[in-house]
Amino acid sequence: MKYIRNNSFKRFFSFGRRRYLSEENDKRLVNLQYEEHPPRPSWKCFSYEELFHATNGFTSENMVGKGGYAEVYKGTLYSGEEIAVKRLTRTSKGERNEKEFLNEIGTIGHVCHSNVLPLLGCCIDYDLYLVFELSTVGSVASLIHDENLPPMDWKTRHKIVLGTARGLNYLHKGCQRRIIHRDIKASNILLTADFEPQISDFGLAKWLPSQWTHHSIVPIEGTFGHLAPEYYMHGVVDEKTDVFAFGVFLLEVISGREPVDGSYQSLHSWAKPILNNGEIENLVDPRLEGAYDLTQFRRLAFAASLCIRASSTWRPTMSEVLEVMEEGEMDKEKWKMAEEEEHQEQNYWEFEDLEYDYDSSLSISIHDSTRST
Repeated sequence: MKYIRNNSFKRFFSFGRRRYLSEENDKRLVNLQYEEHPPRPSWKCFSYEELFHATNGFTSENMVGKGGYAEVYKGTLYSGEEIAVKRLTRTSKGERNEKEFLNEIGTIGHVCHSNVLPLLGCCIDYDLYLVFELSTVGSVASLIHDENLPPMDWKTRHKIVLGTARGLNYLHKGCQRRIIHRDIKASNILLTADFEPQISDFGLAKWLPSQWTHHSIVPIEGTFGHLAPEYYMHGVVDEKTDVFAFGVFLLEVISGREPVDGSYQSLHSWAKPILNNGEIENLVDPRLEGAYDLTQFRRLAFAASLCIRASSTWRPTMSEVLEVMEEGEMDKEKWKMAEEEEHQEQNYWEFEDLEYDYDSSLSISIHDSTRST
């Protein structure tokens, strides 16, 4: 992408923002499900001096995350508000990553849901910065896999998966734009002080017009252990891409296991035979020592089994996932596949063998494959 002068950004964030919002409201690509008149974005443009002071000069002590194209720093504003500052690193040619910046701010800038991490603002001085609320609790991955912490109780786990499902359903159907996140995983689900989950890191997100059934993307980007077969094989992206990743996340919260174990076996490939044989109690995190709600667990296990199906056609939407997970009758007959299709599903392909055969076109997002700091 060609270098865009700083003045161009300033014009965009002054009079351009109002025009942009007006045009999008006129198009109304997706009928809003949750709000008839969504509020305009409330994010602000921070000065470089504000962020420099907040992060103590972007010192290494304040760095809480680093990836291929961004660094994340914790900080405190003059008001006392704690923030997370995502600084986009420059390209190999020393240019600013304006494409990634505009992509992320364009997808998350107008999002408003309790289960999606809100954007507080941005800064375009010197480098490109996105500013978010700081999660003082941390990510789901950092809590559920930390052996030095007591095991997360079942009630909290259940709250986390339901809230994440609601946030993802909002991105797919309730948001002004139809957003595909593309990197749903435990390290991208942050927790508030009362353990309410918030979906974060929209660096790989794409928005799709309502008339598009899917979008083809090259190169393939994402996280090992979470990639849906149709995306890994053909670059096809739609809502079912996120559904598959949510299924892996759901299994991770239920079992307490990493998405990829020490032998490079994916979590979903480990869980599939257990689910197919009906031995679902073997999925439960043994650290819970039997302290879980059996009815809720069965619902979550059934939802996970649907989400990780190899064929996207037979995966549910997030609305249907919520129906399965929440109160109501579980209609298993509705989701029963024909015998021939079920046989094809079981012998589709050994996904984990392909998934861990390294391909240079595959990249990892800001966090590592399973953990974040």
